Amino acid sequence: MKDMQNRTETVLSELEDLLARATDTLRAQVSVQGRLDAEALELHQHGAHALSWLATYVEALKQLHAWSARVDGPIEALITRIGFGEYLTQIAGGIPMSQTEFARLSDLGVSWEPSEPARALMAGNTPEARAELAQLIADNRGAATFGASGLDEDLEMIRDQFRRWTEDKVTPHAHGWHLKDELIPMEIIEELAELGVFGLTIPEEFGGLGMSKAAMVVVSEELSRGYIGVGSLGTRSEIAAELIICGGTDDQKAHWLPKLASGEILPTAVFTEPNTGSDLGSLRTRAVKEGEDWVVTGNKTWITHAARTHVMTLLARTEPDTTDYRGLSMFLAEKTPGTDDAPFPTPGMTGGEIDVLGYRGMKEYELGFDGFRVAGANLLGGVTGQGFKQLMQTFESARIQTAARAIGVAQNALELGLQYALDRKQFGKPLIAFPRVADKLAMMAVEIMIARQLTYFSAWEKDHGHRCDLEAGMAKLLGARIAWSSADNALQIHGGNGFALEYQISRVLCDARILNIFEGAAEIQAQVIARRLLG
Repeated sequence: MKDMQNRTETVLSELEDLLARATDTLRAQVSVQGRLDAEALELHQHGAHALSWLATYVEALKQLHAWSARVDGPIEALITRIGFGEYLTQIAGGIPMSQTEFARLSDLGVSWEPSEPARALMAGNTPEARAELAQLIADNRGAATFGASGLDEDLEMIRDQFRRWTEDKVTPHAHGWHLKDELIPMEIIEELAELGVFGLTIPEEFGGLGMSKAAMVVVSEELSRGYIGVGSLGTRSEIAAELIICGGTDDQKAHWLPKLASGEILPTAVFTEPNTGSDLGSLRTRAVKEGEDWVVTGNKTWITHAARTHVMTLLARTEPDTTDYRGLSMFLAEKTPGTDDAPFPTPGMTGGEIDVLGYRGMKEYELGFDGFRVAGANLLGGVTGQGFKQLMQTFESARIQTAARAIGVAQNALELGLQYALDRKQFGKPLIAFPRVADKLAMMAVEIMIARQLTYFSAWEKDHGHRCDLEAGMAKLLGARIAWSSADNALQIHGGNGFALEYQISRVLCDARILNIFEGAAEIQAQVIARRLLG
């Protein structure tokens, strides 16, 4: 690995120079009088998003390099070799942003003549290397992950605990929940509360476990490996707790955080509106002061787990004369949990379920508010006009957690594809004996590890008090693409059976598709990354 480390270190310096040249060239095209111009940026949107993907690949390779220095073994060596070979080749020839869109250096007005060390690394992704890796992961099919994660012993113990719990309580039932379009049973939610999932990163002084974001990533990954719905239950509490920790008053922290941590109350995030989507700054739901309380009127959509929950982190416009993010405020809006017969019993509030392809365990809803009352004490922070800023403060953690969910879904797809490739016989031999099947499995393992290391790094940055919106966004962008490609390839390995609802991979494919949409669609995520790089 020593020679590999020397080469990758040399090439990373080369890539940093390439990224700097690309950034400078694009910045000159999208700036007016030295400032980033919104119209110019939109005009050059393809180039801007190409820059985001290039930067994501450079950071991903940096983290793959760092990981390879911490681990040792034949699987790890092959993942590093194939990963660098494939990603460098894609940088030179075109990074897939979607099935039909590629980020090419020509889009950025730059070229790259790979050095001898870079060419040597690009030559490392051979059919023989992929076949060897596929055989090694087949030999290790009982493992939770393929290749050492590079995490410390405590985090690996947490992974093992949640992997075993998931295998016991979630994996045997997840497909049935999906097919029947059922809510995740309350018994599972109660056990998650007992395990501390809802208070994982809430400080101990407020009844939480006070653990790191890295621990959150490991837990989210393992729960999502069983079922994305279970992995996503913690997201609601993570968002609500982060909002209150960053923007709440002392009284709000003392009142809400212990209840969130214990699972006594379940929260949901109520931000998106039917005609706004990603453009939160233009939302129209309004809150008007009446005495000490606020009265909310408007509509929201794509609200996850809305019926069962006790409190909504609700974003509404409190300044009627504003039309952008500056007039928004965040509320901790209490509601009564619903039942099957009466899902929304709280006065002033109605709701209807949205039928969806996947991500079903918590259900999605449209909500209507007409005269819905929120106590004055439940204005987050006690000051109006801070809602958008408060929400932005949560995005680092939310996107790190979403990247972790993507890794879990991708890992599930890999394991399902591997098992089928080992069991299914065609032309007298198992599917894994065919090179293109083995190639698919090997590349899944490689890309999952790359996304995993980028996500762990984002969490490490967050845990050490560093700004990490860029790294978190990159982890989410790459992780979502890899989850989808892994699910798609695993279904391809299943052939016609993969298209049958009885096979789990059909669910995993549907679940994987949402990851490129929620918590910032891929295009929005690329735009956000580009603005940070160019600003």
